[in-house]
Formats: sequence, structure tokens, C-alpha cells
Amino acid sequence: MVKLLRYSIAAVWLINGLLAKLLHLVPRHEAIVGRILGPAYAGPLTRFIGLAEIGLGLWVLSGRNPRPTAALQIALVLTMNALELWLAPDLLLWGPLNFAFALLFAVVVYWWGRLEVSTTSC
Repeated sequence: MVKLLRYSIAAVWLINGLLAKLLHLVPRHEAIVGRILGPAYAGPLTRFIGLAEIGLGLWVLSGRNPRPTAALQIALVLTMNALELWLAPDLLLWGPLNFAFALLFAVVVYWWGRLEVSTTSC
């Protein structure tokens, strides 16, 4: 169960980082970045965010330091989604429901972090 959660969470980061941002298969992501951080640097910043998401996905896959990994993910997801909801609500796929999905993802990540720690400390 813990491995399935780890792989699923990592997949979210890897897919969003590679497909949506680096390969630009979801242009809405760059539009959101442009709205929040400015259109002049939206392309490079979106690619940088994609690389960071891939790095985070690889960190999750490693299973190393699950508590800090979970804490960082929760902080990033909730901050990012709050900013998007505030500054670019018209660009969100599900509007205000995006934040509800972010909260759900944060709960799953929290749960995974606790499970991962309890299985490695036995």
C-alpha cells in the first residue's frame, strides 16, 4: 500500500512536470504562470517549474526523508493552488474545485508520509 501511494504521488509530479510543463502539452499551465509571475518569463519559468516537479517526483520515488518530502509537497500544492485560485481562477480546469482537489491531494500526501515513516522505522 505504501509503495502504491509513493508511486502514485510521484506519478502526479512526473506527469505534470514532464508532459504538462516541459513538453507543453497543457498550455494552460504556462498561461497560469504568466498571469501570476508575468508573461515575459512565463515560458522559461514554466519549464523550470516542470524540472522542479520532476525532481520532486524523483525524490518521492526514492523514499528518502518522507516527512520533509511530504511537508514540502503539501506546502507547494496548497500555496500554488491558493495563488491560482486568487490570481487566475478563470484559467483553472475545475475552477474553485481545483482547491478542493489540492486539499485532497495534501491529505493523501500527509497520510503517505506518516505511513512511509512508520514502515521504515520498524
